Amino acid sequence: MNLTTTYLGLTLRSPLVPSAAAPLTEDMDNIKRMEDAGAGAVVLHSLFEEQLVHEKFELHHHLTYGTDSYAESLTFFPEPEQFHVGPEVYLEHIRKAKEEVSIPIIASLNGYTPGGWLEYAQLMQQAGADAIELNVYYVPTDFNLTGAEVEQNYIDILRDVKSEVTIPVSIKLSPYFSNFANMAKRLDDAGADGLVLFNRFYQPDIDLDNLEVYPHLILSSPQDSRLPMRWIAILYSRIGADLAATSGVQKGQDALKMLMAGAKITQICSVLLRHGIEHIQVIEQEMCRWMEEHEYESVQQMQGSMSQMYCPDSSTFERAQYMKAIQTFTPEFTSAF
Repeated sequence: MNLTTTYLGLTLRSPLVPSAAAPLTEDMDNIKRMEDAGAGAVVLHSLFEEQLVHEKFELHHHLTYGTDSYAESLTFFPEPEQFHVGPEVYLEHIRKAKEEVSIPIIASLNGYTPGGWLEYAQLMQQAGADAIELNVYYVPTDFNLTGAEVEQNYIDILRDVKSEVTIPVSIKLSPYFSNFANMAKRLDDAGADGLVLFNRFYQPDIDLDNLEVYPHLILSSPQDSRLPMRWIAILYSRIGADLAATSGVQKGQDALKMLMAGAKITQICSVLLRHGIEHIQVIEQEMCRWMEEHEYESVQQMQGSMSQMYCPDSSTFERAQYMKAIQTFTPEFTSAF
């Protein structure tokens, strides 16, 4: 069975790609296991804007502390290249991954404001990254910030990164835009090589015993795949950027649906955290078994086949599906009351 697909100009042996699944991708042995299990590529854990900004402040502090008081000792201060700051570890991780495995390595840069931290995209390319996934994780809380300003911020960040590198750049998005179709088109026009749909915002919870707000991570479920599948099906063939599905892919059937909607790859994370890295093989086997039963010879044969472009009733991806879903719903049980 031919599972080959293309994504961001890269040829992948499989559309199954582990996403930025920290802590899994922080360990080189895990990346090797992902390759052995059949992953088409690996998206590394994210390097965060906060890390880069913090390191710059730390570096500046150590280089300038006391220089006004002890000018004669300037020659004893270390040069900037002698500091092994945190981000250098990430860059070395890219270099080592490229040496150890043959599948593409996609670096992940996570932030939400334009600025000098975006220069690290160039360092990622120099370290050997085959592509960069730009993860704009942003919850705007400024009451005076307009929706147009928020959207322009995404465009500016993408353009800044594209100006730093020549390798492909995808951008991972949330669905929370007033007109997501328009936003996808604007990002496509701004040079995005791929759109990754969708980012999941991890909502905090409240600890009633300790009266504290704390992070509460809930792994995705198959139900989470519906939203990205819908928008991938709507965008397929209407924009030039490749489409990647993430959220809710747990089984081979989930991956197949995403591919039929129009995705080039399906990113997986929660299922690996639940069942282990070798579960990639299980998902692939489920895909191959279904494809054989339904006489599909390749992944490319099915990509986009159930998108809005080819769906017999394209309205099911739009408003009409809302009314139809309500009218055809049958309760699984009746109330005792």
